[in-house]
Amino acid sequence: MNAALPVPEPGPHAAVAWTERHLADVLVDRVAPSPAFRGGQVAADAALDGFDLAGYARDRNEVLPRSGRGASRLSPYIRHGLLSLPAVWDAVADGPGGDVRKFRDELLWQEYARHVYARLGHRTARGLRGEPRSEGSGEPWDRSMACVDASLAELETEGWLVNQARMWLASEWTVRHGADWRHGEDHFYRHLLDGSRAANRLGWQWTVGAATRRPYGFSRRQVERRAPELCRRCGLRDDCPVEDWPDDRDLLAVRTPTGLLADPDPEATAGPSEPSTTGSPEAVWITAESMGDDDPALAAHPDLPAVFVFDLPLLERLRLSSKRLVFLVETLADLATRRPLEVHGGAPTDLLGGRPLAATAAPVPGWRRIAAAVDVAAVHPWPWLVPPHGGRATSFSAWRKAARA
Repeated sequence: MNAALPVPEPGPHAAVAWTERHLADVLVDRVAPSPAFRGGQVAADAALDGFDLAGYARDRNEVLPRSGRGASRLSPYIRHGLLSLPAVWDAVADGPGGDVRKFRDELLWQEYARHVYARLGHRTARGLRGEPRSEGSGEPWDRSMACVDASLAELETEGWLVNQARMWLASEWTVRHGADWRHGEDHFYRHLLDGSRAANRLGWQWTVGAATRRPYGFSRRQVERRAPELCRRCGLRDDCPVEDWPDDRDLLAVRTPTGLLADPDPEATAGPSEPSTTGSPEAVWITAESMGDDDPALAAHPDLPAVFVFDLPLLERLRLSSKRLVFLVETLADLATRRPLEVHGGAPTDLLGGRPLAATAAPVPGWRRIAAAVDVAAVHPWPWLVPPHGGRATSFSAWRKAARA
């Protein structure tokens, strides 16, 4: 059903009530916000302003205690365009040199994931350079293990994990237990506030060996190094299921997609390099990729209303956790305090059709599909950190080398 929805009011309680009233039918769980993150530009700016880069290179992979973590926790805001990669890149310029370099490497990895997804789209749901054999049975995540239970609890309650814990869970799922990595990736995507098919899929493929042919092996040694309190309190500490390194798991041979070897049309991958106008837009169409005040289309048309559509047919299939949608609702409510906003629920092509729109060209298949079916009268460039190139993208290092060429 296609319908205009009321504009959400600011505040987490209002966002929960709004989500429960209008989106509960497409969710996998009872409506609740993340206790760790608030949505919106104001929250994003505060998170960036409060990020202390000192010690990042040393502490970014620390899991527990939480006070020892060096991870930035900016990824939910980057994923939704509240903080662009170029803006975050510039914001850390005055930090300690080694920490700046390491943090910027991580921003580049996010950009690399976007480039791969922009080139390959849904092809990233299959192994890029190898395919782990799915041979497992039973539950791949044993919650009687403190390391697994603590990581899953944080994922499912707060919607975020440090990268090290993500790797533990992915490796345990596929490398040790032989479960299909796509199902584990779906579980992450369902809960992560920063969940994107670009970064989430590539992270899983890297960990399980589908992108590198070199799986990451998870064992007790990593937990004792990054979260020793988990081993101390674990009921299985004297009979640890991950005491030893996992056995190597065979990978099925996969033909590397030609799009990783070269991009014959990097301009199509990148989208327009300059604004392109074919008419006079009446509203700015924003998506989950483009919700920030500095989004190029929003910034170029400050007097036009922003329009956001909850794609209900898509959400019905995805069955996301409510904390993801509460985060989006909070973001919309915050945006509505600064400019006119319309919110709709239904099929985007039906709700956006017949009205000239301005939009930022997001590098995802869904945006391209919908944009081709509606009247995007003004298309604005995506804010790339590194412009897409035609060279190899078979690995992060190969992509970086081609970008510098």
